[in-house]
Amino acid sequence: MRVTLPTGYEDSLIWWPERGMGFHPRPAMDYTTSYWEEFRQRDASPMGELLTEARLALVRRHYAGQVVDIGIGGGRFVEYAAAQGYDVNAEANEWLRQREAFCDPYLRPVDAITCWDSLEHIPDPAALLAQVREWAFIAIPIFEEGDSVPGSRHYKPGEHIWYFSHRGLVDWMKAQGFACMEHNEAETELGREGIRSYAFMRVE
Repeated sequence: MRVTLPTGYEDSLIWWPERGMGFHPRPAMDYTTSYWEEFRQRDASPMGELLTEARLALVRRHYAGQVVDIGIGGGRFVEYAAAQGYDVNAEANEWLRQREAFCDPYLRPVDAITCWDSLEHIPDPAALLAQVREWAFIAIPIFEEGDSVPGSRHYKPGEHIWYFSHRGLVDWMKAQGFACMEHNEAETELGREGIRSYAFMRVE
């Protein structure tokens, strides 16, 4: 069944309090435009280095194998972790192919993925997670409840499609077959307010 929103509310956040999660129906932005150099510069910054170190430390506390980085930003994590990667941007994917590091998880299952600021951008994240056999490592904006979303710096309709409270994300991941093995605020402590990091292990 397709739900039609009331007139005047077609471009509004939909929040399910009982689920602790929300959805914005605005069509996703165009990721085919050139933003590769901007993200390369961000990744090369001192903050980019600190974030990459914190992210790899989270992964290695739980998993020693190769991961596929979903939405690679400027590619620093792929380089630092000797990871594979997948992106929706052509320049990013060409960079991955040149390194022989491109992997499309929608074509074949993978053991582990990382989603650093990317899960909330994906129209159907459940389809991605269905392809993951073991681990999903995620950094994502977390909200107390729906009322706190519109005033947040992380409220970006057309860019951020999905919005979660901590409870909402853990419960939603459980519904996908994953249990939360760790969560922390390492990125918030580094200056990225409202971002939490998670390690989820497949249990079903």
